[in-house]
Amino acid sequence: MSTTYLETFPWWIALPAAFFMVVGSTLALLGTIGLWQLKSFYDRLHAPTLVSSWGAAAILIGSVLLFSWGGSRLVIHELVIGVFLLVTTPITLMMVGRAALYRDRVAGSRELPEHLHLHEPAPPEAAPAAALPERKAD
Repeated sequence: MSTTYLETFPWWIALPAAFFMVVGSTLALLGTIGLWQLKSFYDRLHAPTLVSSWGAAAILIGSVLLFSWGGSRLVIHELVIGVFLLVTTPITLMMVGRAALYRDRVAGSRELPEHLHLHEPAPPEAAPAAALPERKAD
């Protein structure tokens, strides 16, 4: 009788790995439901970041446990993936949120929460001419 790859894992490796994978999958499900159910773009902005940070980290930890034991060596490339996700997710959230806020303030969107509305319109020019350095003519 031959043993399969999954039969070689002891319970003390398989149990924490399964726990982390279930936690990560549950967070992914909650993030998906939040993205689907929340009404405003600004409310929906938070739900996917839950998945890409904590959900992905839990799944990667479970994967590192299994494949480090199965390969008899530490699996590092999955940790690099996790670090990149944890670094880039907040930056992406901030940039998308700022772009949407700028768009909604300029267009006067009804979706913008009341506390984010400008009380007086912004001036049309981006920077005053006095703030720019003068160039000398040749």
